[in-house]
Amino acid sequence: MSGSKTSMRTPLGRVRSLGSAKAGTGDFWRQRLTAIAMVALIIPVIVIVMMLLGRSHAAAIQILGSPFVAIVLILFIIASVWHMKIGMQVVIEDYVHDEKLKLVTIIGNNFFSAAVALAAVYAILKLSFGV
Repeated sequence: MSGSKTSMRTPLGRVRSLGSAKAGTGDFWRQRLTAIAMVALIIPVIVIVMMLLGRSHAAAIQILGSPFVAIVLILFIIASVWHMKIGMQVVIEDYVHDEKLKLVTIIGNNFFSAAVALAAVYAILKLSFGV
């Protein structure tokens, strides 16, 4: 017997190589990728926060105004917000059973994640450019 005759996947599913949820493995790998990025960036972020402890406002602005610091913080924010968005979407998809409510909460999750990321990146860029 060939493998295709014993498979329970539909022919279209075999051609597209997608599971029943259509995007589950992609979300799984994106969440793992963002977790790895956050692990790699957490040490520099902790060092930056420790450098800010006990500093005056002017000294903190000078540290946060550094291009290297701004890049590290922006990368950490993007990775963590993306990780948060994917995680909340998985929870919503698994535990919200009403389709209309599920759609509304997923849209709300997307807008909330975008708002958090934009606000944080804006604050860092504003400090970095000294405006």
